[in-house]
Amino acid sequence: MALMKSAKVELGTKLEHFVLEDSLANNFNSKEKFGKGGMIIAVMCNHCPYSNAIWERLQEVSEFAKKLDINTIAINPNIHPNYPEESPAHMTDKIKEFQLDFPYLVDSEQKVSKSLGAICTPDIFLFDESAKLYYHGRLDDNWHDARSVKEEDLREAVISLFGQQSAPTSQINSQGCSIKWIDTVTG
Repeated sequence: MALMKSAKVELGTKLEHFVLEDSLANNFNSKEKFGKGGMIIAVMCNHCPYSNAIWERLQEVSEFAKKLDINTIAINPNIHPNYPEESPAHMTDKIKEFQLDFPYLVDSEQKVSKSLGAICTPDIFLFDESAKLYYHGRLDDNWHDARSVKEEDLREAVISLFGQQSAPTSQINSQGCSIKWIDTVTG
């Protein structure tokens, strides 16, 4: 498992709205579910230790953001026969394990993850009310130890967005496992 850092994506990039299914095959339309204040999109997966370490904190930020009319979703691009632990059934297990109250969506064709410019899991994006990229970076400054977190980058970005401030000038890349791109995965 190679450690990757998220790519630089130009702030202000417009979200390409999409329709994906959740782990129970229910359709989710990003345009219809977009919050009045914006949307957090977290590209995650089931097996990556970097993703697994932040699920609970992502849920906490999601609850906070929801109060500000900023919705959250997670997207799994690693649906592939070589990674059975990434199946929709295991995604449902993850939802139950961490009591997620936001959709966890299947990106089996990886089109949405590619359109975002995602590179790794986790890879976190915050879009403003106009669906323009406002923040792209890490959740916080300590992926593996919640008790040692000193800087809550995503939460601070949500506060800035809600306060109609300029996007944070410091946006530190997230890091995690590489996305298992279908065209590069071999059996």
